Amino acid sequence: MLRLSITGLTSPLLPTPAPAVRLRPRPLTRLRLRALAAGAASSLSPSARSLRLLEWGKVCDAVASFAGTGHGRDATKKQLWEVEDVSYEQSQRLLQETEAAVWLLDNAGGAIDFSGLDTVAIESAIHCVSGGAVIKGLEAVAVASLMLFVESLQVNIKAAMKLDEGSHSLLTTLTETILDAVINKSLVKSIQDIVDDDGSVKDTASPELRRHRERVQLLESRLYQLMDKLMRNADNEASLSEVCIVNGRCCIRTTGDKSLTFDGLLLSSGSDAGSMMEPIAAVPLNDELQESRALVAKAELDVLSKLSDKETIKLDKVTARAKYSIAYDGTFPDLYLPNFENETVTSATGGSAKETSSAHPTKKAWKLYMPNAYHPLLLQKYQENLDRAKRDVASAAAEIRRRRIYGQDIAEDQLPSDLDSMKLRVSQLEKDQPVPVDFMIAEETTVLVITGPNTGGKTISLKTVGLASLMAKIGLYILASEPVKIPWFNAVYADIGDEQSLTQSLSTFSGHLKQIGAIRAESTSESLVLLDEVGAGTNPLEGAALGMSLLESFAEVGSFLTLATTHHGELKTLKYSNNSFENACVEFDEENLKPTFKILWGIPGRSNAINIAERLGLPSDIVESSRRLLGTAGAEINAAVQGASQ
Repeated sequence: MLRLSITGLTSPLLPTPAPAVRLRPRPLTRLRLRALAAGAASSLSPSARSLRLLEWGKVCDAVASFAGTGHGRDATKKQLWEVEDVSYEQSQRLLQETEAAVWLLDNAGGAIDFSGLDTVAIESAIHCVSGGAVIKGLEAVAVASLMLFVESLQVNIKAAMKLDEGSHSLLTTLTETILDAVINKSLVKSIQDIVDDDGSVKDTASPELRRHRERVQLLESRLYQLMDKLMRNADNEASLSEVCIVNGRCCIRTTGDKSLTFDGLLLSSGSDAGSMMEPIAAVPLNDELQESRALVAKAELDVLSKLSDKETIKLDKVTARAKYSIAYDGTFPDLYLPNFENETVTSATGGSAKETSSAHPTKKAWKLYMPNAYHPLLLQKYQENLDRAKRDVASAAAEIRRRRIYGQDIAEDQLPSDLDSMKLRVSQLEKDQPVPVDFMIAEETTVLVITGPNTGGKTISLKTVGLASLMAKIGLYILASEPVKIPWFNAVYADIGDEQSLTQSLSTFSGHLKQIGAIRAESTSESLVLLDEVGAGTNPLEGAALGMSLLESFAEVGSFLTLATTHHGELKTLKYSNNSFENACVEFDEENLKPTFKILWGIPGRSNAINIAERLGLPSDIVESSRRLLGTAGAEINAAVQGASQ
């Protein structure tokens, strides 16, 4: 057995009538917003808080669940959480790795199936090494078996590459990871050179290990010689002596009550067991022996960590990303890096050949293009519920068949009725799948204002774009239809939901304002900003003025793309005086009085509250009074909106 002691394996008043003139409050400068941000009562940075609001952690867990080993799952989650620190070049490489793994799963699926490995034993070995415990023989053999799996993987990859000559360049990123360490000899031979059948590491595994083990053997020999000499010089009639090991140190156990002929350190004593003495002359040798054993342990760890890390951990991470992308029918995104000249976007770099040819049938220059995009967590929850319902049907049907085989009467049994209910649930779930959203944002748009009723899907739309941006950046496919074009963002900032600081008893409005201030101070011309219900939570006049000023600030120098939802009608008019703005709204079915969860582009949403009240039978005098109180400005805004939508 080996003792390895080094760690390292590695979310009843009517509105005040709005004035007819457009509000122009004093602009919120970056300096003033920094002052707001300075008072934010949270230890989280704006970007870290944004990841939490977008529920990025749940996406990380979902992707990691596709890894084949526990260590791979941990490594996958760690890598996904580092999304903020990934450069554009790293994002492109991660996407290429995922694309290569997807190809392998399609052409040599069994080759990268980690489920056949004894992951329990492998994980146990890693935890033992990390905690300085003893690795058992079977655990070491499991590590060797893992390496044999990698050799088999090489064979399958080479065979798949022969079938498709064009796959060589695609697979370069993965084959480098797998083959680098064994270019001139097979992986099986490497294992045989390092690990014995009993799981111990051979002396030949590394020069350092051989040298340190030889030193340990020499020191042990010298210690036993010293002990033998001391015991021979002792008075045999006075005491009985034998060599013992106490906490790894060589000692002499004595019995009897006469004095010894050598000086020593008393480690323990007892009337029956005798006394454990470490001779003074043996102390330096014991100290050196302990140091040498530690060096042996480190050398053994180095050998085993190379075996377990290099060929498996990275591949397991890549495979998890690929399996997740396949499971939810993702699309390889055209991730591009905006090209800036004089702070204006002039073109996109990094686009694929597909995008420049027939990827976008309309031939329009898109800043962001994602048809039929799904929110990953909603799609995951739906798929899990559907899979669970189908399993229930299969189990119930199997139980009915079993009972019939054994001649059991099920005519009055509840099970057939339950089975019908289960089938009905499956049918209902298949009909009620999540509604995908089309995102088509033109290249000249810097701020998109989304309006519409509550529960209409505005917030989900923001989160879908935010999560898609993070997924593309970290090497995941986008859960949308082909083609997908999306910018690379240096950071994604979000102010979504009812976030507020309880430690400073801030109001909801103040909490949002401080978060937005912090975002405005940190965001750059390469950032994505998501603002939910901007300007809400305060007096409508002031909220609209603040919202307009904030969005104009983001349009000027605050971000590459800002998406904002709002109920303030004044914000819908920004498009008509600033070409950087665009409107969109979540569609509302006025006949059935419910949202459709679809986005209408270039069309701002009209206020539906009074119309809905009228359709629900509210007395006409109250409806007409409400319309008068809404004010001239509100009527003008709705008239402008209605004209734009016709």
